[in-house]
Amino acid sequence: MMSSCAIPSDTSTTVKEDPTVAAARKELVGLTEAQMRMCAGFPTAIADAGDAGKIWTYRDMNISRDSLNISVPTIGFGSVPGIGGGVNVATRGSCSTQVRIVGGRVAEIAFSGDNNTPTSLDALCSSMVDGCVVYARKLRRNGRGKSRIAQSR
Repeated sequence: MMSSCAIPSDTSTTVKEDPTVAAARKELVGLTEAQMRMCAGFPTAIADAGDAGKIWTYRDMNISRDSLNISVPTIGFGSVPGIGGGVNVATRGSCSTQVRIVGGRVAEIAFSGDNNTPTSLDALCSSMVDGCVVYARKLRRNGRGKSRIAQSR
């Protein structure tokens, strides 16, 4: 029986969530709509979720995972021309980041799409939220983050 390099369909017990994505799930909660737009830009789509608020969606449908390069050296024999070449296989993935807004503030972050890598869950989504994680940390350091927002209510 040959072994496979494919990722099993459910990797949640063997592979952990990307650290940036995990940080976003916690650190973006409490940002205002304006703050979310400052770090992430305008959403691709907005859905009304009724009593559950609004859901903003940010999509990136063409994310490069990694690539595999295989090169074969050129070999020639006497008057026979050389044969050789190479192949590059680049795999693509996608990510949708959903941001649930309740009362004008981020209440929850979720991720979907073909966004896992062999070593991390939701890893292809990290580039969509890494700037917001840094932004939220700066706000907290400057006293304009979640704790101050909660005090002003």
